[in-house]
Amino acid sequence: MCGRFFRHAVTWAEYHDALALVAPDGVSPPEPTYNAAPTTVQPVIRRAEHADRVEMAPARWGLIPSWWSRPLSEMKFSTFNAQAETAGEKPVFRGAYRHKRCLVPVSGFYEWTGAKGAKIPFAIGLRNRRWFCLAGLWDSALIDGSEIQSFTILTTRPNDLMAGLHTRMPVIVDPADYALWLDPDAGDPARLFEPFPTDAMHTWPVGPAVGNVRNNSPELIAEV
Repeated sequence: MCGRFFRHAVTWAEYHDALALVAPDGVSPPEPTYNAAPTTVQPVIRRAEHADRVEMAPARWGLIPSWWSRPLSEMKFSTFNAQAETAGEKPVFRGAYRHKRCLVPVSGFYEWTGAKGAKIPFAIGLRNRRWFCLAGLWDSALIDGSEIQSFTILTTRPNDLMAGLHTRMPVIVDPADYALWLDPDAGDPARLFEPFPTDAMHTWPVGPAVGNVRNNSPELIAEV
């Protein structure tokens, strides 16, 4: 499961070096966030629909399938995560899995563990990277006459580090595999769903303030 993440400031030059992404003219890179939550708008990286290039676009976290046309208040199922093993078969995700894959740039994510009512939040990141990408799917739906673009984050079984925190972990994509994940014609991506190596990751306890989505500051990721 991945229901919160954080992202440091990343420059257009860094995005270009990792993904050959060209900065839009006159547009600043996304601002950092330290408490991204479902239903918020976050940047995703995807193949442009009508051009042979990679682009960044804003999208709502919580995928709305293209066939959904009723008000969002009537959408009672959760779509901020999708199980990588079954996303290609689920009606909600299978169209996006086949044609609309994306990468979600993050610097880390949060998980809670412990007894109900006394859960402790932990931040999880990579040892040697300030930012990295999670595997995602995006889609576009027409709701009340307005187009809404949205995304979900894929999850897989946990590695040894994450197993102590949760039964699932997000799919972390190695930079060498960014092109494979973004191109639906590049072949079967199933090997990308293996849990990321434990020794490349680290985790640390953080304060309870991260539990309130209104809090959003660098202090949230400070170790306690």
